[in-house]
Amino acid sequence: MALTDDQATAQKQRPKPPLRLGLSGKLLLLTIPLVMIAGLLIYVPAIANFRMNRLNDRLAAANTAALVLDAAPSGLVPDSLARQILTSIGARAVAIKLGQQRRLLASADLPAAIDHDVDMRAMTVWSAIVDAFEIMLEHGDQTIRVVGPAPGQAQFIEVVIDEKPLRQAMYRFSRNVLVVALLIAGLTAGLVYLALHYLFVRPMRRLTASLVGFHENPESSARIIVPSQRGDEIGVAERELSDMQRDLVSMLHQKSRLAALGLAVSKINHDLRNLLASSQLLSDQLASVPDPRVQRFAPKLLRSLERAIAFCQSTLSYGRAQEAAPDRRVIMVEPAVAEVRESAGLATDVSITWISAIERGLTIDADPDQLFRVLLNLVRNATQALESRQDSDGGAQQIRITGRREGTVAIIEVSDTGPGVPAKAREHLFEAFQTSGRPGGSGLGLAIAAELIRAHGGHIHLVEGTIGATFQISIPDRPVELLSVRSERARA
Repeated sequence: MALTDDQATAQKQRPKPPLRLGLSGKLLLLTIPLVMIAGLLIYVPAIANFRMNRLNDRLAAANTAALVLDAAPSGLVPDSLARQILTSIGARAVAIKLGQQRRLLASADLPAAIDHDVDMRAMTVWSAIVDAFEIMLEHGDQTIRVVGPAPGQAQFIEVVIDEKPLRQAMYRFSRNVLVVALLIAGLTAGLVYLALHYLFVRPMRRLTASLVGFHENPESSARIIVPSQRGDEIGVAERELSDMQRDLVSMLHQKSRLAALGLAVSKINHDLRNLLASSQLLSDQLASVPDPRVQRFAPKLLRSLERAIAFCQSTLSYGRAQEAAPDRRVIMVEPAVAEVRESAGLATDVSITWISAIERGLTIDADPDQLFRVLLNLVRNATQALESRQDSDGGAQQIRITGRREGTVAIIEVSDTGPGVPAKAREHLFEAFQTSGRPGGSGLGLAIAAELIRAHGGHIHLVEGTIGATFQISIPDRPVELLSVRSERARA
């Protein structure tokens, strides 16, 4: 179906979105900082644990040195040997407490004051993290007194060390962790990016490309996406998109046929109306003939020509938009059914039995012409169904019309003894161009009938479980305002 001028103008005026980072780039930029944050969360406890291990190593070395120094005769150790021992363990002094006595085992170049005290016996996780970052943020050559458990009968051991070597070791550890974290972040980001790209981004691009291509030409069946066999949400989206595109293509093809039908009808409408007008003039002259048989059939011929002209006038409205609103009034059902029988040519057809079981005096609140069109379509469908039966089928060929009233609803049923409606045709029974199974049929009869009945606020459907096909029409009466009824009775 060709685009209208408004749609073409809207497509030209539609602003193009600015070039931005694609989904893959956004995914990559999101993955890298997330991995870095994860590395930072790992680094914080790691640097605190590194500091504690270094301090524990100094305490372990101090314990060994204390054993050596304490084993010397009378506790006398040459100063040169003591300095060598302290240098090997990286300490300035080692002391031990036994009972109430605190004994300095060895010392060298002790500072006047100790800058920090660290008790490894009562160290918590939070204090370890805070102390680690405090050491890394300080400058200069401070000293630390580390207290820890001692072997044997001693209560604790003390060791005084310089802070600068520990700080430098922590800097080296941080640099190594940063390099490893960057490598892991890059590798992890790349792997996560590739995994998400192949699992999600590529299918999303495929969906997007299908949507864009289908928008460019929604009538092309080649633009319908072929769903994959995935069982996740993307697979469901692909299958639902494929079904939606297929339904939309079918609907657009149907609309195209309706548009073509409207165009064809508009071309022949003028000439057909002129031909019918000429026939009406001839029928007016025929009505003046005094022959009784002519006088009997002339009014019906005039009525048929008037109705045909009215149909011709209304075809453009159907081809362009919709049927005109019904001009409803209360009419008798039985004369309308009799007129339908004569118009369908069944009054003289002895091969088809006509049965009319209309309640006596049954009325219906409907547009006479539109009700005539609905009944005529149903009767013609029934006639064609009976004519399509093979001679070997046997059985009586019968069309039956019944009418009754249930409260404020008038119900009319048209049934036949034909082969019935195929199961495949019932899925789209009242859709245009869907249900015609006979050569030359347009598939519009039931669609027009359903549209006219819906305009009356009624309902038409196929009755299940009957011989042949039975269509039931239900049209409710219009609600009547109490004040208008009272005023009419007062005028009467």
